[in-house]
Amino acid sequence: MKSLKLCVAVLMLAFVLPTQAQSADDILENYFENIGGLEKLKAIKGMKMIAKVNQQGLEIPLEIIQLSDGRQMTLINFQGKEIKQGVFDGETLWSHNFMTMKAEKSDAEATSNFKLNANDFPDSFIDYKEKGYVVELLGTETIDGAETYKIKLIKEPVMVDGEEEDDISFYFFDTENFVPIAIQTEVKSGQAKGTIQEVTLSDYQEVDGLYFPFSMTQGVKGQPGGSPITIESIELNPDIDESAFAFPDEMEGEKE
Repeated sequence: MKSLKLCVAVLMLAFVLPTQAQSADDILENYFENIGGLEKLKAIKGMKMIAKVNQQGLEIPLEIIQLSDGRQMTLINFQGKEIKQGVFDGETLWSHNFMTMKAEKSDAEATSNFKLNANDFPDSFIDYKEKGYVVELLGTETIDGAETYKIKLIKEPVMVDGEEEDDISFYFFDTENFVPIAIQTEVKSGQAKGTIQEVTLSDYQEVDGLYFPFSMTQGVKGQPGGSPITIESIELNPDIDESAFAFPDEMEGEKE
């Protein structure tokens, strides 16, 4: 009887220990492998996503462009108008004002913080130690009925109202597939300051040998609603018009 109990105990340990032995680096290694490979991911020079965001039942077409040198922008097509948001040409951050349709530059603090995003294409976890980031496994947590590994990511500090603050996000990796299904970040400024922004990710699909989420919802943790975003297509290493990122001169701004 003792030998039987011993065998059962050994079998139980065989199942439990691998889970307990998981480290943050183990999870990230599985993640990169499962989505197509780290080297293939690092070789991406740019992405163009065609998507739709649902705002209170209204579907708004989006085109999102991100490049490895940090340049990026979002184009919104609404009521016959093309509106650019979050345009960064490497030095200047600007957007169209929704009311006046004029291009407006962001302030120095917002621009400086945005420049840090250049480190995160196409994935914040790539070479995180070399970038000076800190990653910590906090255990497991259930998200929308799925068991996940909760990983804390601390990136370069950002400036908030002239004060330096840590840039912290929490990623929740599905314990079965090792892919993120949720990201939570505290809002540090504006009317929503202090709330936890949550992005949920699902419907991973293959694009040129790599897997990306084609469905996501942005909202506030613990609150109903949110803005569902459906990705219709992803193009890797697209041909991009270089002038599209440039801040328009005054005359061009008046035309728009």
